[in-house]
Amino acid sequence: MTTDACLKNDSFYDVVVLGGGAAGLMAAATAGKRGRTVLVIEVSNKLGKKILMSGGGRCNFTNLEVKAEHFLSQNPHFVKSALSQYSNWDFIGLVAAYGVEYHEKDHGQLFCDHSSKDILKVLVSECEQNGVEFALNTSVTSVTPVKVGEPAADELSVEARVNFNLQADSKRYACQSVVVATGGLSIPSLGGATGLGYQLAQQFGLELVPRSASLVPFTLSGRWLDFVASLSGVSLPVTISVPSKQFYESMLFTHRGLSGPCVLQLSNYWALGEAVTIDLLPNSDMRVELIKAKEQSPKAQLQAVLAKALPKSLALSLIENWWPELSRTPLQEIKQQRLFDVANDLHQWCITPSGTEGYRTAEVTKGGVDVGQVLSKTMQHKTTPNLFFVGEVLDVTGHLGGFNFQWAWSSGYVAGINA
Repeated sequence: MTTDACLKNDSFYDVVVLGGGAAGLMAAATAGKRGRTVLVIEVSNKLGKKILMSGGGRCNFTNLEVKAEHFLSQNPHFVKSALSQYSNWDFIGLVAAYGVEYHEKDHGQLFCDHSSKDILKVLVSECEQNGVEFALNTSVTSVTPVKVGEPAADELSVEARVNFNLQADSKRYACQSVVVATGGLSIPSLGGATGLGYQLAQQFGLELVPRSASLVPFTLSGRWLDFVASLSGVSLPVTISVPSKQFYESMLFTHRGLSGPCVLQLSNYWALGEAVTIDLLPNSDMRVELIKAKEQSPKAQLQAVLAKALPKSLALSLIENWWPELSRTPLQEIKQQRLFDVANDLHQWCITPSGTEGYRTAEVTKGGVDVGQVLSKTMQHKTTPNLFFVGEVLDVTGHLGGFNFQWAWSSGYVAGINA
């Protein structure tokens, strides 16, 4: 070998996993089951921080229906192999084997009955049972490939198995395989959003797909911010859309703008400066309902009619802000075309968000390491053997609903059986 593979002060592991989150722990546990010696290096002081805070502390750990169409990537087919090798049912089986109680919510989402800690305990137990070691509060500063010259006489020796040297704070490690599970840039307050994975990708010749905050609330400004801020805390089911995509789920008014599942979903498809259309009453035809109300209760006022279909505070605010001239007018005095205009406003509220809340509250990072140079069947770099990329660091972003965790389990498993 042209450089020392493993100095006397180095610690050798078959596999070093960079990142102690969902994908990293799955990769470590899987590699450990194969009898590999594994070290997980985590920059923060605790494993699985995003697992613990997800789903309001209940962790939406997967979904009953997982398909490639639930993920965004420049290569939409990339996820198929990993999802088939380790499916949602595989992880559900693992959770059930540990006696974790869970329940289904809307759209096939599975949540823990008690706490996100239950999912983390499963992963940590799987690691500990298979001899995985952990180094917390540890920052990796370099990953250096070992240049191989003449083959070692003993292929089973440590020197023959070393492909990478790592510097982590004051310690050095040598290993055969590196699994990059460093996550993205979302929720930097958790302490793990260092960008290390992207740096390593570029170091080893991988391109980066532009990154942005994903599954994130919209922010508003001006009169629209004043309008929604006064309704902070109010939620209702809506249909929200941009030209390329539409979602029907709950929307939440906040003091900064709009949030809720439908908004988070749409943020994956929205571009800055693009208008968003919201149907506040997607299950009704308000043209029909308003004309019917006028016929049946001609002396009733518009607010009374809207209050039966919408939260009362929202109905009142709409009257005050959108149609103040109709606030005290009986329905019998409102022309049919004007009622149709009101219905159109309700079904086609068009606004242009000023932006999003950014990585501070984003659930995941859209974009990342270009999967074009990653083998979908192994998660291995196409031209650097024994270097693997998994989870959020890759250009794979799931819809809201447990899909990003499933990607962590699937990609981590695939790397673990090959590292």
